[in-house]
Amino acid sequence: MANSNNNDEERVKRVALTGFMGVGKTSIARHLAHLLRCERLDLDIFIETNAKKSVGQIIDAQGIDEYRRIETENLKLALARTSARIISLGGGAWTVAENRDLIRHEGVTSVWLNASFMHCWNNIRFSKKERPLARDKASARRLFDERKDVYALADWHFVVKQDLTSFEIARQIVDEVFS
Repeated sequence: MANSNNNDEERVKRVALTGFMGVGKTSIARHLAHLLRCERLDLDIFIETNAKKSVGQIIDAQGIDEYRRIETENLKLALARTSARIISLGGGAWTVAENRDLIRHEGVTSVWLNASFMHCWNNIRFSKKERPLARDKASARRLFDERKDVYALADWHFVVKQDLTSFEIARQIVDEVFS
């Protein structure tokens, strides 16, 4: 754990990880929770548990606009009802202004995991996780380009490089954000 002059502040600091799908938010969140010995919450899993459907099923059945509404409602619940210090957002959650406002209002620090499109695309291609908004490379690329400027609104930016493991990135976040 990083050295801190204020252990009380470190104990209560909460972080929301954002970034494009396939960047490694879930893996990095798992390592952060381990390093900080704290709870973590994956917003997509939280939604799927509450809805008893996968994100893909919700989007396919109800459309992306309704999914974003459901996502915002679940983010409100998660922020209010959980003591999780590490929250990994779905790839599009940060793109909704209301979600960014909720995160800021709750005093949660936002961290953008910034990687190249090819890094994300390679992870998407080989992942077993369903990616309803990135079923082909061209649509994923368009979405990546559309979201980049909004991700940049996060409090902290971490460049995810191919030669770094998710553990090493988590370690950097602990050292910089939690110190």
